[in-house]
Amino acid sequence: MTKALERVNTSDEQPVTTQVVIIGGGIVGVTAALALAERNIPVVLLEKGQIAAEQSSRNLGWIRKTSRHVSDVPMAQAADRLWAQMPERIGRSVGYRQAGIMFLARTQEQMAMYEAWHESVHPLELDSKLLSPAGIDQLVPGGKGAWVGGIYTPSDGYAEPAITTSAIANAAMKKGAILIQNCAVRTLTMSAGAVSGVVTEKGEIRCEQVLLAGGAWSRRFLANLGISLPTLPLICSVLRTQPMKGPTDIAVGGPNFSFRKHQDGGYIITQRGKLDAPVTLDHLLIGHRYLDQLRTQRSFLKIGFGRAFMNDLKMKRRWTSDAQTPFEQVRTNDPLPNHELNQDALNNLKAAWPAFDDAKIEEAWAGLLDVTPDSNPVIDRINALPGLFVATGFSGHGFGTGPAAGQLAADLVSGVQPIIDPAPYRFSRL
Repeated sequence: MTKALERVNTSDEQPVTTQVVIIGGGIVGVTAALALAERNIPVVLLEKGQIAAEQSSRNLGWIRKTSRHVSDVPMAQAADRLWAQMPERIGRSVGYRQAGIMFLARTQEQMAMYEAWHESVHPLELDSKLLSPAGIDQLVPGGKGAWVGGIYTPSDGYAEPAITTSAIANAAMKKGAILIQNCAVRTLTMSAGAVSGVVTEKGEIRCEQVLLAGGAWSRRFLANLGISLPTLPLICSVLRTQPMKGPTDIAVGGPNFSFRKHQDGGYIITQRGKLDAPVTLDHLLIGHRYLDQLRTQRSFLKIGFGRAFMNDLKMKRRWTSDAQTPFEQVRTNDPLPNHELNQDALNNLKAAWPAFDDAKIEEAWAGLLDVTPDSNPVIDRINALPGLFVATGFSGHGFGTGPAAGQLAADLVSGVQPIIDPAPYRFSRL
């Protein structure tokens, strides 16, 4: 993980009863806890490891509407409003800046995709605009790339993942939420056909509703309950440079690199054109659900068969409430960064913007994404287990929409008017 992650001090005492239990201490679960606490709803959040130690602190920090599924844009718009309110809401800055995000096209085929997306979101009245090569040079000077064009959304931006979820967690506790780290939830307890509590490694908590926001672990947790959630893992490697003078504060995504300014003056960089795809048993079980994605994105995936497969086989897929679970065996999913991909990204970026020629790498890390067949998350109730709700499968987009996704999950749990139409995120679509 990034060494800049802020630690959170939480309670060690597990209550006997509450109204809502949230499983997972990432940005979505923590934001849901804050929203419930603000409504004076008793809530306990349980994290098997450390708050924000997995993908919520390992992502790029981008907050974007650009190139999202059209059905997902309203959530991104709602998230923009919540990001803007965040400093006042939680009492501190999380580095949120609407500095804009730009995507670049090297070929006419890539440009056609941006043009089609721009046309599709026209009714939503976004501030996105198509760019010519001259427009790119004006916004991000000093470049040497031969771009056909691009797309730019000034109201997009970024925040700092290493502090955001931790800051929201502290605010949730001040509002009355109870957060507990290093406490895995093993399973649910049921009474009269509905959820009546959770069994943790430290004992039982009785409750009325449970929200599962466990990221890449959600599929395994649900499978033990007889619920099949189709998600598969991808690994994104990231680097951060030392402070340097760069070409822009705008976040930029090229075909084979991306970069954005970090609050310390360095840059967050990744190989946008390549992700590691470690083969696991789940690929054999549900891989057919992803054939359409594989046909269109095979060139972006570095498929590997090796240690990840064996490690996955060693972890239990079924267990009882009195047995140790995979969540206790692996407190933090901590994949090794692919230094070859990171160096490739930096080389590609240097070729496009020579201002990065003297960039020095400060640190590198990797994060595990949980990807659904349509790349949209699931935020919904599980009808087969009344009282259970899920907010998971964010497919690498969860940080940017996290405040709105957590709010939507809290709305569904508490039965109030949802912040947006939840229809695109229904479990039944999968």
